[in-house]
Amino acid sequence: MKKKSRRPLTRVKNPEPHVESPDWVIWAAWADRITFEEIEKKTGYKESDVIKIMRRSLKSSSFRLWRKRVNQKSIKHRKKFEYSRKQITSKIKKGDYL
Repeated sequence: MKKKSRRPLTRVKNPEPHVESPDWVIWAAWADRITFEEIEKKTGYKESDVIKIMRRSLKSSSFRLWRKRVNQKSIKHRKKFEYSRKQITSKIKKGDYL
């Protein structure tokens, strides 16, 4: 018999699909902390390919919502994310942030 773990099982509303699954690209595109560069590294799909997949797979209103979200967030592109992090950390060091 297997011993029961005392550690609680964390259940996620939308668990991560397997990387080989086509659903993974859609899941990763919606995830805020996964950049297009990471998606390309794992699947080989460039940003334009991901946009095409999302356009085909989502309803038109959902696609528009996703595009708006991606364009507003600086996290989906590694360079923009690193730049925004540098700005935040420089403000914290100066004391302007608080």
